[in-house]
Amino acid sequence: MIFLCLSGFSQLAVADCVVLLHGLARTAFAMQVLDERLQSVGFAVANVDYPSTKMPVEELAAPAIDKGVAECPREGAIHFVTHSMGGILVRYYMNNERLERLGRVVMLAPPNQGSEVVDEFGGMPGFGLMNGPAGFQLGTGEDSLPRSLGPVDFEVGIIAGSVTFNPLLSQSLPNPDDGKVSVESTKVEGMRDFIVVPHSHTFIMRAEVVIQQTIHFLREGYFDHAALK
Repeated sequence: MIFLCLSGFSQLAVADCVVLLHGLARTAFAMQVLDERLQSVGFAVANVDYPSTKMPVEELAAPAIDKGVAECPREGAIHFVTHSMGGILVRYYMNNERLERLGRVVMLAPPNQGSEVVDEFGGMPGFGLMNGPAGFQLGTGEDSLPRSLGPVDFEVGIIAGSVTFNPLLSQSLPNPDDGKVSVESTKVEGMRDFIVVPHSHTFIMRAEVVIQQTIHFLREGYFDHAALK
C-alpha cells in the first residue's frame, strides 16, 4: 500500500465562481454555451434560471442572485456574466445589498439606459403577455428602472452588439444597435471597460469573440482590445 504525504504541498486553489443570469423571456439554456466554456477553463459556474416574465425586477433580483451565490463554492470570488436584463438585476441588487466576495461583472448587451423599443412597443397588445412586468420597466422614460439606478461602484465590463436582424425594432433605436438595445444605451457611468462586437442581441452570448473577451475580463479586469483589431 502506498501512502502520500501531502504536508509539503500547498492546497489547491479554490476556483472562482461565475453566476450566469439570462435575459428577459429567456432561460438558462440561452447561457449554456458560456456555462460549458467557463467550466472548461477552470471556473465553477451557477447558471441560474429565473422567471423573468412573472415579476418586476425588484422581486426577481434577490431570489435569482441569492440562488446563484448559494450554488457557488464557499470560498473564492463570485463573478457575474449577464445577458440583457440580467445586468439590470445585478445593478438593482448591488444598490441594495453587498457581496463580500464580489469579483467582476461582464454585461452582454445590457439596457443600462433603457431601450426605445419598450417606449415604442410597450403599449401594444401582447407586450405584457410576452415580457411581463419587468418588460415595462426597461424603457427610457421617467419610469425607467435602469436609468434610476445610478453609477456602478464595482468592476463592470460591457460588451455591446452592433448587428441587427430585426429592422422593424431597429427603426426605434439610435444606430448602431443590436436589434433590441442601442450601443450607447448599454453604457453606464463607472464601468471599467467597454467593447463593441458585430453580433445581435439575441445570440451575442454564444459568439466566440464574446466568450473569449468575457473570460479575459474575468481574469484580468479589462478586455483584450488588441484582439479586436
